Parts: sequence; structure tokens; C-alpha cells
Amino acid sequence: MERVDVHCHAVPPGYRQHAIDNGHGMPDGMPDLPAWSPEQHIALMKRLNITKSILSITSPGTHLVPTKDHYAAKITRQANEELSNICVNHQPHFAFFASLPLPSIQESLLEIDHALDNLGAVGFAVMSNANGVYLGDVALDPVFEKLNARKTILFIHPTTCNVLERGGEVHTVKPLEQYPRPMMEFMFDETRAVANLLLSGTVARYPDITFIMSHCGCVLPAILDRIGSFAMVGGGENRSNEFRKLLRERFFFDVAGSPFPDQIRGLLRMLGSAGEQRLVYGTDYPFTPDKVVVHLADQMDVGCKELLGTDQTHAMYSGNAAKVFGL
Repeated sequence: MERVDVHCHAVPPGYRQHAIDNGHGMPDGMPDLPAWSPEQHIALMKRLNITKSILSITSPGTHLVPTKDHYAAKITRQANEELSNICVNHQPHFAFFASLPLPSIQESLLEIDHALDNLGAVGFAVMSNANGVYLGDVALDPVFEKLNARKTILFIHPTTCNVLERGGEVHTVKPLEQYPRPMMEFMFDETRAVANLLLSGTVARYPDITFIMSHCGCVLPAILDRIGSFAMVGGGENRSNEFRKLLRERFFFDVAGSPFPDQIRGLLRMLGSAGEQRLVYGTDYPFTPDKVVVHLADQMDVGCKELLGTDQTHAMYSGNAAKVFGL
């Protein structure tokens, strides 16, 4: 069955060198910054019948030094141009999400227009927090206003939890440091970001942004009702149904990672009837090695036969993404 890969990454040479030079050769506690080439990626695509892959720069993003906004803008522009060139040189295999140098506001506003008007980006990839500034923070409202005006797709990717201290310093949180943070901490951090987007009213205020949440909704399905009902503690109203409606109408959820056999059930229950229409496929390659990607794809095929019908599986693998991206 044909697949469209909405959650996969590139590590182009210019960005790789900047990451290594700034201490991210083992990002987020991972063993290394994996090797990547368009040719290797296309070979995996052919093996899994992936007809289009939407490339993005993953954690830690492109704002690699918290105090250097100008440098972040330079890295971001270079990375976006690298991805754009890869897509041009390897048509029709790739499209790409552009990066933004968040939390730098003016630099991000300029990059939105440049990426859409000059580079051919199909949307933007942002981390769950940008040097401690979480999605949904009022400081980021000008960026969301611009994204809304341009009717963009916003792909949210988790990163390491960062805390912005009062003096402006960024403190990186590393609980259970013996484990790579993508194993568990990423799931909590993206849930934190999406919860803040809902609680702050950001999702409701900007109705022309299409959100993609990664990794099967992380742990949001398990605690959405807790988040929505907590206002009642202070005498407010339960917002669970409001949030559930926004998630059903404004969000898509990629299934990168290990959603089968259990995690997917919580997400589909949260989404309710026709929830499969909000699912999109993802591999997380190359940070998930090709052998593991193939194993997870086989596991997913088995899970889909047990849980979804043929039409529902086709929608998740490619149909939903084709509609979102106009493929």
C-alpha cells in the first residue's frame, strides 16, 4: 500500500557541522547524529512504497545557541536552503517543512515569508519548546499571527525540556539521564506544548493553522480530560469537550514510533468517530534506523488489519496526507 511519510528528517552537511560545532553531536542523549543522504533515504522509501517524504530538521532545531539570535537566523536560512535544494534535486521524492529560529520573533517572521515564497516549503517544523519558550506562550503570538495569515501547516516535534530562568539563562532538564530523552521525555514535552496551545487559546485564536502532532499524540490522550477538567478546581467550567473538538478539527497526528498495538487505541478513542481521518504516516528516519523502520512498518501492517479496515488504513498511510498537502 502506498505511503506518504510526514515525519522524517534530513541531516544536511551544513546543518550537521553547525550542530557538532555547538555541542549537539549526540543530540538529546542519543548515541550520535545519524548519517543521512538523499540516496539512502530514497532506497528506504522504495522498500516501503513511500512515494513522498516531507523532510524536516529535528531536535534541537536551528536555534543552537540561546544568546545568539543572529547566528540562529543564519543557521536556519542555510538549513532551509539546503532542504529546498535537496527537494529540487531529487524530485518527486521529497518536500520539506522549513525551520524557524524561534524564539526570535522578527527573524522568524522574515523566514516564514522567505521559506514559502522563495524556497517552496510546504509548512514549518517547530520544536515543542524553543530554548524554554513553549508553544502557546504569548511571546510567540506574532509568529502565530503570521502563520495563520499564510494558512500554513505547523508540524510540532518534541525536544528536550528546557526551562527559561529569570535571568534569561536556559536550564536543560535531564531526569533519568542514563536514558536518551527521545525514549520518554520527548513524549512529555510535546504533550506539555500542545496542552499549552489549547489552554492559552492559541489554537482557537488562529483557525487557519493546520497542526500536526507527532508520535500518535504522545501522552495527551491519556490526560486530556484531566487537563480540560482542571479549571473546575478554581470554579471554572470543564473544557474537555472544547479541547477534544479542536483536536478533531484542527490537528492531524502522525504515527511515527511504536503506536501499535496499544497507543493508537487511546488516540482513536480520544478522536472518536472517523478518527482515522486525522492520522498520517511517519517513520522518524534516520533517527529511527532503517532496519527498525521496516520492523515497525511490518508491525503497523499487522495492527492495521486488526484495528482498521482497508479504506481506513489507506487514509492513514497516504490519503489523509494527500489531502493536507494537495498531493
